[in-house]
Amino acid sequence: MKGFVDLNSDLGESFGAYTIGLDSEVLKYVTSANVACGWHAGDPLIMDKTVKLAVENGVAVGAHPGYPDLMAFGRRNMDITPNEAKNYMLYQLGALSAFAKFHGTKIQHMKLHGAFYNTACVKKELADAIVEAMLEVDKDIIIMALSGSCLLQIAEERGLKVAHEVFADRAYNADGTLVNRRLPGAMIHDKNLAIQRIKRMVLEGKVTAIDGTDIDIKADSICVHGDNPEAVSFVKLIRESLEAEGIEVKNIGSFIKRGN
Repeated sequence: MKGFVDLNSDLGESFGAYTIGLDSEVLKYVTSANVACGWHAGDPLIMDKTVKLAVENGVAVGAHPGYPDLMAFGRRNMDITPNEAKNYMLYQLGALSAFAKFHGTKIQHMKLHGAFYNTACVKKELADAIVEAMLEVDKDIIIMALSGSCLLQIAEERGLKVAHEVFADRAYNADGTLVNRRLPGAMIHDKNLAIQRIKRMVLEGKVTAIDGTDIDIKADSICVHGDNPEAVSFVKLIRESLEAEGIEVKNIGSFIKRGN
């Protein structure tokens, strides 16, 4: 039985005059913030504001690099080379590191965004390039990715710290990947069901896949979304439900070690 877990959320995804998400509210309940680095969303002013808010709320700061695709919010796949993937990482990590340093903190973790995340979790050559970039930037930054993915396996083999991420509102395939958002049943809208699944993932290391089979899963961090008032109340409910179960909610930097 595991008695602790991290709550993370994708933040800083506004851009210019456009506001996306309720970051100041979400930061009251999460323990790790994935801050957009200016490619799929975010800009220098937003990055500065988001890191500042995270620090003020005692929330650990993570980089959230995406594809250079503002038009589609980083959710369209791009056919990129390993060298491009590596340099995309270096560029975005460098940008957010500067804001973290300015606000007296460091990047705790790195979590990819959207299509970049999904592809790197299954495509070995991209995973290799991303791990290489992380080794060159800072080997102490934790790589957060889909639980059981090849990205985490490669990172761990290369000596990096890894955090297995699970999702509160997404359905799983029998192989541990997420069900495509376009398919029926991909999103879990029943809050009570979602919370039951979360507790089971944390306490038992199991989740029921969309085909009804039980699969093994490791839950170091739970991804929660807070881009509307109802979602924010769900984030609050998740935290309160976990703590009522005796599960401590704390950032991954406090418990993730190499070879974890």
